Formats: sequence, C-alpha cells, structure tokens
Amino acid sequence: MRGTSILGVIVVIWLVIGAVAAGQRGYYSGDDTNCAEAGTILVTIVAGPLNYIGANPKVDCKLPEPSK
Repeated sequence: MRGTSILGVIVVIWLVIGAVAAGQRGYYSGDDTNCAEAGTILVTIVAGPLNYIGANPKVDCKLPEPSK
C-alpha cells in the first residue's frame, strides 16, 4: 500500500508541474478554445516536467464538418 500512495503523489506532482508549464505558456488565456488548443493543453499537462527540458507538445486536429 505504501508504494501505491507514493506513486500517486508522484503522479499528482507530475501533473501539477505540467499544468504550471501550460499556464506559463499562456494556454489558459484564450477565449475561443477549439480541439487543437484543448488537446495541446492536455498533452502539455501530461508531459509534466518534460516541458522544462525541451518538450513542446502540440496537437493538430481537424474535426469533420457536418453536411449542409
């Protein structure tokens, strides 16, 4: 059980570091959020401390348009 709680704390710290990195890059300040922006925020948070050693994840997604 002790190993599980330590792993949980490490994961939370990892994600908090990623959230801070996304904030420093200004990803939360956009008024109009689309698929690519939301995906970029998510992968930046998941990348965590890797953002500070050169990782700069970006997501480019194109959703299909509804028929007219």
